Amino acid sequence: MNKQDGMNYAPVGKVDKVVGEGEFRFAAIGLDHGHIYGMCNGLIEAGAELVTVYDPDHEKVRNFCEKYPGVTASISEAEILEDPSISLIASANIPVYRHELGLRVLDHGKHYFTDKPAFTKKEQIELARRKVKETGLKWGIYYGERLHVESAIFAGQLIDQGAIGRVIQVIGTGPHRANIESRPDWFFDPEAYGGILCDIGSHQIEQFLHYSGAKDAKVLHSKVANYNHKQFPAFEDYGDATLVADNGATFYFRVDWFTPDGLGTWGDGRALILGTEGYIEVRKYIDIARSNTGDHLYLVNKDGEKHFEVSGQVGFPFFGQFILDCLNQTEHAMTQEHAFKAAELCIEAQEQAIIIEAATSSLNR
Repeated sequence: MNKQDGMNYAPVGKVDKVVGEGEFRFAAIGLDHGHIYGMCNGLIEAGAELVTVYDPDHEKVRNFCEKYPGVTASISEAEILEDPSISLIASANIPVYRHELGLRVLDHGKHYFTDKPAFTKKEQIELARRKVKETGLKWGIYYGERLHVESAIFAGQLIDQGAIGRVIQVIGTGPHRANIESRPDWFFDPEAYGGILCDIGSHQIEQFLHYSGAKDAKVLHSKVANYNHKQFPAFEDYGDATLVADNGATFYFRVDWFTPDGLGTWGDGRALILGTEGYIEVRKYIDIARSNTGDHLYLVNKDGEKHFEVSGQVGFPFFGQFILDCLNQTEHAMTQEHAFKAAELCIEAQEQAIIIEAATSSLNR
């Protein structure tokens, strides 16, 4: 696992199988983003069997098959979609095409598990909602900065236990290292990735809905900028937004591509969660100048101040729950509407954003 490169950050957890051998077979289609490795790791650890892969880039397929020995390379997407033994397709293709693949997957009677952002336009979400209703199949979204981070999962468990009372405000930060030289061309095109608030902002909005227990929220204010990557004029290297939830909880988040070279990981992602009876701070990937390990959580409430290091202790329950949801038509891992609502709100934040023109300090819609 490369802690320096967020695009290829693929957590590995404990094996905790919820199904028997061959009971839940899946395939990968679309290897444009390295998150596909984390997605596959989580499903395999939960007992799913990865059987085949397709991508038009043969080099990507070769590397994937080296990582997962025994996986075969399919000659086409259709070969996989038409295989009745495969229950689910996992994908991390270019974001603008993710909804199109999802529609094809569900039309072939398979569940879909896609990287975030799952959509770049609201119309795509409506098509997905209709297809899910029509087929009864799952359209899972990999919000990895909560689902694949043990300290973030532990924060949710503490909240459910009432450790800080009712959540009334959340602050989220999602800085990333740009690694410009290793990025593909589509990374710099907002039409391809949806814009910074749609893309990495999706992690932030999903965790806010989860921690606050909200079903919906309103975007009050958002803004984006390209401060330091003028060689890519359409690129956005900074974004932030403020939201208020339907239950009164409020949220501010910031995302950016300004992780300095001296940091020991690809981004110092954090969440600060305020409740009526205490607060939690999650330091997901590093505890700067103290520990280069991740999964640190700080809790302050009526019982005092506590520091937890939970790496290797909490696990990643989403993946097993998601497999069982697919098999049993339940919604224990994440409700379908929660997954879609987080995607919808990040697109709203993107579409409403004020564009900061750094050179002139002018504000334009």
